Amino acid sequence: MTNTEAAAPVGFFHPTRPIYRFTNLLFISSLSFGSYFAYDIIGAIAPSLIEELKAARATVGTMNTMYSVAAILVVLFGGMLIDRLGTRKASIIFSVLVLAGAAIVWQARSIPMIFLGRFVFGAGSEPLVVAQSAMLARWFKNKEMAMAFGVQLTVSRLGSLFAFNTGELFSSYFGSYRYALLAAVGACALSLVGNLFYIVMDKRGEKALNLRDESAGDKIVFKDIKEFKPTFWYVTALCFTFYAAIFPFQSLSTDFFVTKWGIARTASAAGGFLAQVFNNLLHIFSTAGGITSIIIFASMLLAPFAGRLIDRVGKRATFMIAGSLLLIPCHLAMGLTKIYPVYPMILLGFAFVLVPAALWPSVPLIVRSERVGTAFGLMTAIQNIGLGLFPLLNGLLRDKTGSYVGSQIMFAGLGLIGLMFALLLKRADRREGQRLEIPQKAKS
Repeated sequence: MTNTEAAAPVGFFHPTRPIYRFTNLLFISSLSFGSYFAYDIIGAIAPSLIEELKAARATVGTMNTMYSVAAILVVLFGGMLIDRLGTRKASIIFSVLVLAGAAIVWQARSIPMIFLGRFVFGAGSEPLVVAQSAMLARWFKNKEMAMAFGVQLTVSRLGSLFAFNTGELFSSYFGSYRYALLAAVGACALSLVGNLFYIVMDKRGEKALNLRDESAGDKIVFKDIKEFKPTFWYVTALCFTFYAAIFPFQSLSTDFFVTKWGIARTASAAGGFLAQVFNNLLHIFSTAGGITSIIIFASMLLAPFAGRLIDRVGKRATFMIAGSLLLIPCHLAMGLTKIYPVYPMILLGFAFVLVPAALWPSVPLIVRSERVGTAFGLMTAIQNIGLGLFPLLNGLLRDKTGSYVGSQIMFAGLGLIGLMFALLLKRADRREGQRLEIPQKAKS
């Protein structure tokens, strides 16, 4: 190479340019758009499933339980697979499973087949989220990592937002809940395309930036888990309790809002399907699915800003304490009072901004880089124990008691336990050098 060639400026869209990194971030973020849509479509159309399938609430909750059973069985292996094969190969495997599972649920003609489809879907979806987290760590560690996680959460939650605001509309407009499940298949196919674009950009970036090949890390063995410090275990425990108080609640919240407050499933509107979708989004505070999506909408808008704020000020453990605290009055208000649910749901949305934006970016700060894939896998597997258990408990409590009061007290109790773990985390972080409380300065 001549001196002239060596001194030549790089192009506008070269991997060393920020525009390349942030374009890649959009493709990384798109990976879970489809899986979020497909996961939440069950909760969104729960009233229709209960009516058309003559299903108990516990049966609808079990659809999410089957998803989490698969995740528990495969996600730790998925994290290890990422460490061994690298994110590119592993993520394609997971994306194909997500699409296949969504297609099985769409075509299912019986509840057991729906369970099978949700199992296959879960076997791909949760490991795909682990792969996605490893991708972000690969491209953004020691840069704008919390902000990158925030953008990823925003794009992913667009899938949830559309699921809750269109699920019952698909059912009523086209005459069957199956059209909502078909839309989920389309969303998963779109995410698979985004994965292919990521692979192309990652290959080019790996050569230009000499990115670490994640398949070249140390051999993963179970005894390595012993290296994880108390901060990791407290973060994981908080992850378990926090998410168990959010997603299992959402699995039947549309039914909750319809049965307790008599809130409409869709907004009244004339015109074509797209016009009605737009109208539903405009009336997010007056439909059962729309109110459920307030949590998602708040976090979707605010997560990038929260991530950027955390990058600048640190205080990750403190933010996790605040978010956990918010869960308690929100669930109690909905369970024990007649307060219109929009107001506690807005506060629940703030909690859903604070905790994830601080929680997930904390893992690469407290775990050695070659263990990040395994750490995310272990953390997500434990998280899914809660995501599998509590939708079933939510449905069983509703079926047995005839109301959601017991469920809401249960979710508030999870918030209280999570608050205890967050306080223990802050104390443990102080002993380990306050890595979570100090700012992360961006590097070019």
